[in-house]
Amino acid sequence: MPAADRAAGIVREGDALRISGALLATTVPGVWRLAGAQALQGVTRFDLLGVDRVDSAGVALLAELAARCGGDVALEGDPAGLPELRAAYRLSPSLAFAG
Repeated sequence: MPAADRAAGIVREGDALRISGALLATTVPGVWRLAGAQALQGVTRFDLLGVDRVDSAGVALLAELAARCGGDVALEGDPAGLPELRAAYRLSPSLAFAG
């Protein structure tokens, strides 16, 4: 496993979900289990500063988490892969599907 593909994690801190590691098809199931243990009500920010890179599975995870948080989250950080995938899937800056 390359150094950039470190294990991903997620922690609730105030109004933010702090996400770290690589959000890839191989790491998303573990993050999903961790996310299920987090209370999502009141989350308004995703701290992605510790995220190394994102693939399509990672974007799907982030979009689903954003929807469960009410759909209006601010993103802090812009990990590798996220801008291109957000554009390809027509996601808004807050990860909602653009009509």
